Amino acid sequence: MTQLSEAIARYHKILEGDHYKDLSWAHELQERMKAQNLAVSGRPVSPVLRPHFITRRQYTGLVKAVESFSSAIERIENLAIGNPTLLARMELLPAEKMLAAVDPGYASLTVTSLIDTHLNNGTMRFARYIPDTPTGVAYGEALSDLFYDSPPVKQLRKRYHVEKLPGAKYLLQAILKAYKEWGGKNKKPNIAILEFRQPFQTTESGENALIADLFRKEGLQVEVVSPDQIEYRNDVLRRGDFAIDLVFRRIKVQEFLIRFDLTHPLLRAYRDRAVCVVNNFRSELAQKKAIFDLLTDESITAGFPAAERHAIREFVPWTRVVHETKTKYHNRTIDLPEFILHNRNKLVLRPNDDGVDQHSFRGSETDDAGWEKALKTALRNPYVVQEAMEPVVDTFPLLQYGHLEMQKMRVDVHPHSYLGKVQGCSSWLTAVGPSGFSTVSGVAPTFILEGK
Repeated sequence: MTQLSEAIARYHKILEGDHYKDLSWAHELQERMKAQNLAVSGRPVSPVLRPHFITRRQYTGLVKAVESFSSAIERIENLAIGNPTLLARMELLPAEKMLAAVDPGYASLTVTSLIDTHLNNGTMRFARYIPDTPTGVAYGEALSDLFYDSPPVKQLRKRYHVEKLPGAKYLLQAILKAYKEWGGKNKKPNIAILEFRQPFQTTESGENALIADLFRKEGLQVEVVSPDQIEYRNDVLRRGDFAIDLVFRRIKVQEFLIRFDLTHPLLRAYRDRAVCVVNNFRSELAQKKAIFDLLTDESITAGFPAAERHAIREFVPWTRVVHETKTKYHNRTIDLPEFILHNRNKLVLRPNDDGVDQHSFRGSETDDAGWEKALKTALRNPYVVQEAMEPVVDTFPLLQYGHLEMQKMRVDVHPHSYLGKVQGCSSWLTAVGPSGFSTVSGVAPTFILEGK
């Protein structure tokens, strides 16, 4: 048994002790989450009753791998922007191409991002690159404080060294650095956090409200706004009397383009360099799963630095955009559709964009007829095929209907990356249900655990 698994077993044993059986500490923990706006629709954002623990070695390896991978992503995006052939392989919409052609005014294509990571003992794999702020950034710092001082963690800390990871301050530092490079003159720019609101939603979402509060504590003027509230006149983007210097975008481009066209005030101000937008619209290139196609094509990456090529080779699953074509698979030439058809047990088909109506198909969970049908779907729509990755599963205690239950949860680690540098991470947990579907999911604070 490793030290980490021993510590987790000890934590679960602590919960069985007489001091914790009445679960008053657990109810208090959840009530404190709700009191601190760490809840969505009345449910605490963390469904579990223990943190996710990782070792120092895991965290160090994660930081090194993610920073090399982020550098490779930046390099491949810049190549694609300057090369129509590579850009065509990304399967962008025409409006997305037009936005990608606009110089954002600062060098980094992605200011804040997360890499969906499978971290399991000595192995690590990158499932997705998402140019957005991880949910754990907004919630993670407050959750870390609450869990760190909870009675069972306090008791565990008598035997083990438990360390909180860096918080959200680096998010604002990165945003302001991009704003300054863009040409911003205000030391404390007015920031608009851009979100979509649901019908009848009268207040900002809890996550964005927390981010706004974090920025306000640093003396900044911040408003959470929706796209239909802003206007652009006299070279100023504004919401009412609030003049906006910097837009912190929490909206995907495709979602935006479904509702608005390229004449929207935000896009006109962006093209005129009247407002700084973070993340900029070029960052959406990395949102496409086809970015992994380019990364795992050694004819493109052969000239990349050794550390980046190593990160791609070790941690990125082989990926190809699904077409009637021949391609390379581990140094051998294959007919792609034929290869997909006959190797379903080790492959997964995914839509190129998250959030679209198409579904993913895992070959090991599909019969031959269903897989053939899925392949036909993938050939007609923007899809990628990837080598399948086994999910990381761990057991966590949950408070369910007033009782303590042990539940298997899928664990995705989300490093918090700002301008390519990792500053902390959080974990996203999803309960493993018999049908593969579960409504139990949320954030877990992530701590480094070491022996004393």
